[in-house]
Formats: sequence, structure tokens, C-alpha cells
Amino acid sequence: MNKEKMPLQVWILTLAAFAIGTAEFVIAGILPQVANSLSITEGQAGYLISAYALAIVFGGPLLTIYLARFNKKAVLAGLMVLFIAGNLLSAFAPNYLILMVSRVVTGLVQGPFYGIGAVVATNLVSEKMAGRAVGQMFAGLTLANVLGVPGGTWIGLNFGWHTTFITVAAFGLVALFFIGTVIQSTGHSEAKDVKAQLLAFKNPMLLLSLAITVFAWSGFMTLYGYIAPIAMHVTGFGEDAVTWILVIVGVGLIAGNTLGGHSSDKNLQKASMFWAFAMIVSLVLVGLVVESKVMFVAAAFVFGIASFANVPAMQLRVMNHGGEGQELAATANISAFNLANAFGGFLGGMVLDSQMGAGMIPYAAIIVPVIGLLFIAHANRREKGLQAMTPELDNA
Repeated sequence: MNKEKMPLQVWILTLAAFAIGTAEFVIAGILPQVANSLSITEGQAGYLISAYALAIVFGGPLLTIYLARFNKKAVLAGLMVLFIAGNLLSAFAPNYLILMVSRVVTGLVQGPFYGIGAVVATNLVSEKMAGRAVGQMFAGLTLANVLGVPGGTWIGLNFGWHTTFITVAAFGLVALFFIGTVIQSTGHSEAKDVKAQLLAFKNPMLLLSLAITVFAWSGFMTLYGYIAPIAMHVTGFGEDAVTWILVIVGVGLIAGNTLGGHSSDKNLQKASMFWAFAMIVSLVLVGLVVESKVMFVAAAFVFGIASFANVPAMQLRVMNHGGEGQELAATANISAFNLANAFGGFLGGMVLDSQMGAGMIPYAAIIVPVIGLLFIAHANRREKGLQAMTPELDNA
């Protein structure tokens, strides 16, 4: 079974996830330029991260409830059309308010696309490959960080940040073409009763799994969203260096995503505890070495590995407890990730604009993930208890 190949359709979902991930995270690289261009503080520019994330938090589950009844190919294609429109609006936004609105429009796409896409991906492979299929789709997110975000930053530096968003829209167009030609028109699944989907949320283990994502993940965007101001104002790098620093962090994210997928398939409980703890340690490390250029880049790379290794474990745990509402549960988890991202965007922006300054951001980022560790320990105990009572749950 280990020789089973990842279907081409999963790779197409990876491409679409790449475009969407680039749209979400590219603001981290062009944040100083957007702030200068619109005459706002870097902290205010950082709130564009939070606006995008909150659109996912609230729009994602509602859209998914509505869209779950339709043909999945048509839904994924329609979402990409909205994504392209949102990025073009960002590209031609004349002021901060319109840019904020455009980020909300684009953010509405991400939850349902990743939620429905993750279910499509797991349905294309055997159960033993489920963790890797989810990891493969989310590899689009990690690729966005190693190629899309640095590439978008470079384009912004050389051609202006408006051109960055036009380029992201173009990637959306390519993804739309492949969704139209490669994804099979399956999944006219019976419209799942909204009530049946919502009933899944009566499961305390599902709610606990979502809480783990919110708390344990919250440190990621607090640091990643503000890596450009930290590198420039504290570590002493020039604006041009931000592009390659993001590439190095992105390589770490890819490595972490791969390690996280494999370790989650082996032992979900151990993997989730280990990687959540590792991310906290990596944030402390970044804070300690922030004034050394070489050490800062090395620590940021370790942070990349430790943070994204959490993603497959968090998504798989939620889907395991999703029951009849698996699609809605998967999308709710995307909302959970982005509630953490929104909080991270606000927290990082507040610290950056305060007397403490950029150097304190890594330390501020560890506060909430420590609570996440306690939730993981509790969930692991509960799951072991459930498995002891019901042997069939061993595969869950």
C-alpha cells in the first residue's frame, strides 16, 4: 500500500492551494511597501492579514454548508473565479479601505476550497494515505511560502505591490483551467442535511480538536506576518534581503509539512504533541538570536519546519472526529487556523506599533500556543480512553 501513487487530481488541488496560499501570505513580504504607499503604519498594514483571516473564519463554514450539496468540481471552479476577482480588486485598490474589502472577498474563498478540497483529496486515496493526501494538498500552502511569497515580494520590490496581486490572479486563472480539465465531475453527493452536518459539532472531541488548532497555531502568524519588519528593523537586513529570507523559511515549511504528514500517519497523538512543543521552542529561539543575521535566518528556518509540521496532524484530527459533517468540520478547521492567524496579525501589529517594537514579537507569539499544548495533552488522554473502550476507533 505504501507504493500507492498520489493521483493527478490531488496535485491539481495542490496547485490551487498554492495560488490561494500565496494570496494569503504574500502580504508578509510586501507589508512595508503597502504601508509606505498608502501612508499607514506597518502595524495597520498587518491588519490586512487579520481581515483576510476573519473572512475565512466567518465566511468559510457558512459557504461550505451551502456549497456541500453541489457538484464538487463546479464548486471548486466557482470559488477560483471569486478568488481571481478578489485579487484583481486588490491590485487596483486606490486606498486602504478598498484594499481591506478586497482582502475580505479573497478570504471568503479559502475556507470552503480547502475544506471541500481536503475531503476530495482523501476520497481519492486509500485510508492509509489519508494523512499524506491532506499533507500533499497543504503542500500547496508550503510551496506558496517557498516560491509564491518570495516571488510576490520580489515582484513587489521591482514592479510595485499592485503587480504582485495581478500575478496572484494569473496563478488563479491557471488553477481554474486545470480544475476545469482534470478534476472529475464527481461528488454530486446527496445534499447532506445541514442539521446532520451541524450535529457533528455536538461531539466534544471535534470541538476540542478545533480548539487545539486555534490555540496551538496562534504563534505562527504573529511571527511570520511580521518577518519583514523584524528582519529590517531589528536584525539589520535591507529590504532586498527579505525575499531570500522568506525562501529559506519556505523551505523549512515544506520540510515540516512532509515530516508532519508522515509522523501523523504513524502516531497522531505523539506527532501533535511533539510538533506543537517544537514550534514554541523555535519561537523562543528566534527571539534569542534576533540581533544576529546568520542565527536569525537559521532560527527562522527551524521555525518554518516546526510550525508547518503541525498542519497535517491538526487537519487529520478534526476530520477523524467530523463524523457526518466531515466537510463542514474540515472547513471549520480552516476557520480555526485563521482565527489563530487573525489573532496573530492583531497581536504582532500591536507589539510592532508599541514601545516594545519588533524584537518582542517572537516572545509575544508563545503565550497562547502554551495553552494549546494543554489542550493536546487532554485530547490525547481522551482519545486513548475512547480507543480502549472501542477498538474499532484505533484507525481513527
